[in-house]
Amino acid sequence: MAEITKQIGQLFIVGFSGEKPPAAFLDFAAEAEIGGVILFDEACATGDLTRQNIERIRAQYPSDARPFVAIDQEGGRVCRLKGAPAEYRSAQEYGRSAQLEAFEEDYQRAAVYMESLGINLNLAPVADVFIEPNNQCLEGRCFGETVEGVVPFVEAAVRISKRCGLLSCLKHFPGLGAALFDPHKQVAVIDYDEVVWRQNELKTFVAGVEQGADMVMTTHVRLKGFDDAIVTGSQRIISLALRKDLAFDGPVITDDLTMKGAEPLGHMGERAVAALQAGHDILLFGKDFEAAMRAYDYVISALDHGEIDETRVRSALGRVSGIKLKLDRPVLR
Repeated sequence: MAEITKQIGQLFIVGFSGEKPPAAFLDFAAEAEIGGVILFDEACATGDLTRQNIERIRAQYPSDARPFVAIDQEGGRVCRLKGAPAEYRSAQEYGRSAQLEAFEEDYQRAAVYMESLGINLNLAPVADVFIEPNNQCLEGRCFGETVEGVVPFVEAAVRISKRCGLLSCLKHFPGLGAALFDPHKQVAVIDYDEVVWRQNELKTFVAGVEQGADMVMTTHVRLKGFDDAIVTGSQRIISLALRKDLAFDGPVITDDLTMKGAEPLGHMGERAVAALQAGHDILLFGKDFEAAMRAYDYVISALDHGEIDETRVRSALGRVSGIKLKLDRPVLR
């Protein structure tokens, strides 16, 4: 048990506010040896600042460690890195005009630049189908309103990420495109049943997995036709819909657990435990690293008291260590 406890930090990807990582964040990264960090706009104001911040963070780890350095660089309004060559147009713009070749060119340029800075995980592409026109959370972030419109772009993003040395992450499983509410603000709710889901967003995620997507991100949505629990805490959706129907065996990462949509699972520690028990392998905490610290302590306590299945934790650690082996794969240009 002791050796597992020492590795719990590997199941966390954590961010911070401000231009530079605070000392308390760096101490946490070093002491817990967290699995990785996610960078936000202020920490990516320039390429030089981004590179310096990554170097500061990596200096906290043993020389042979391979922390994730993650970013949300989807295009359009969700671009942490601004300006050329990293910034590119929104998914909606490429999709509406069927500009697949333009997207491939623009995204490859951005991916090469991100990798050169030290970023190794882009939390993209968005595989959602934009079904609900009033969905403000996904406005501009989806490649299309149909499966046929989305699939080619998802496939291209995964291929390019792999070629350029970035890990890719499909989001937001099992699909957020039909939701009206924003999980940043409250639980998103979708009314359609399993039959409708299989004809829509399941297909876009399958396409990404078949191209070799490295991770899948869930989100805080309740699918009334599947389970009463939100997906973040739904063992049924993770074990059946994701592992079986999607046939995905890589790491599954939560959406930011500090979002309002995760509140039904309890306080931060309870959210982390519920997500792990449901089948997630990586716990994402955005800018509130103090919340991540509390959750980290709570997870260790829950493990010590037998409130988390040790086999489940070992499985998550295995998937994380396995995907990190890809960080050493050669970059193809």
